[in-house]
Amino acid sequence: MKICQLCAVDFTLYHFLLPLMRAMREAGHEVVGVCAPGTLVEPVRAAGFRVETVPFDRSFDLAAHARAYRAVSGLFARERFDLVHVHTPIASLIARLAAARRGVPRVAYTAHGFYFHDRMNPLAYALFAGLEWVGGRFTDILFTQAEEDAGTARRLRLCRGGAIEAIGNGSDPARFHPAADAAERASLRAELGLAPDRVAIACVARLVAEKGYPELFEAMRTVDADLLVVGDRLASDHAGSIADRIAAVERDPVLGRRIRFLGYRRDVPALLRAADIFVLASHREGMPRSIIEAMLSGLPVVATDIRGAREEVRREETGLIVPVLDPAALGAALARLVAEPATRERFGAAGLARARDLYDERKVVARQLARLGLVR
Repeated sequence: MKICQLCAVDFTLYHFLLPLMRAMREAGHEVVGVCAPGTLVEPVRAAGFRVETVPFDRSFDLAAHARAYRAVSGLFARERFDLVHVHTPIASLIARLAAARRGVPRVAYTAHGFYFHDRMNPLAYALFAGLEWVGGRFTDILFTQAEEDAGTARRLRLCRGGAIEAIGNGSDPARFHPAADAAERASLRAELGLAPDRVAIACVARLVAEKGYPELFEAMRTVDADLLVVGDRLASDHAGSIADRIAAVERDPVLGRRIRFLGYRRDVPALLRAADIFVLASHREGMPRSIIEAMLSGLPVVATDIRGAREEVRREETGLIVPVLDPAALGAALARLVAEPATRERFGAAGLARARDLYDERKVVARQLARLGLVR
């Protein structure tokens, strides 16, 4: 088959879809990537895939979306794909409308996390859920990552044929794993300038407000530990900037010593092996891969009570769940784990076992190939 893997930005194509593309190719299919132009397009091409770029815009600019629609429609007319598999909300809606116009035989959609969520005002919720419903009229199969999202999709009838399945999320245990021994861990920590007896908390997430950074920074006033912030703000991000918060942290005599901004890094597995705790204070997610990677690295997790995260983290077994937008509760949970090394070890071991059992990337990819009928 000739298959299109389509998403809004190169970051998603490179970091999230490349393993699926490789598996489809290994199963004997031709796979073409489609996304907006960006620096991470070339690494995907270097992996042997053709990538076509389309001017997707992650905003509410209708003129920009019209341009993207025309480009995608033309691409589908030329390429005549057997299967179009779409990802990310705006790009997936545009592509499904274009696929319907061009008679693409089969369309699959993976909802990595619906844009609407339970803390959104009712009018906005209705708008974004309604757009998902419209897209669902042109969808043959809908994958979600979290079981909670699959239930929502069934209730709202977000797929015309009713083929809705939670496939989970995963990462590679060969890349994300605990340190081999104390010497490796000590070496990694030394490279980061971490004192041997200093507890290190890691957060891997884009530098936008909805990832919970304002609450996390405030929480760190009560947590005597180092926070390693790994990530950057994408050029295409329309989520709220935290540039002013970062500047305030850097000026603060307490937080400036405790919080380190490491930027975008390609050595995330090593950074997690150097850490003691993982935190994600997001306001909304689909099923965050960063938590899975932390669990595979043997770290206890502190996360907010949102869809996806509460499915991954078992309370008082693999980590702690705290309310959204609550810096006091977040600080208390982190401080508890900083003070209780035995609890960290127990949660980390349980999380590692759970992640290896449920969130191995190969299992998630295999489920998709089987459900799409791409393997014999």
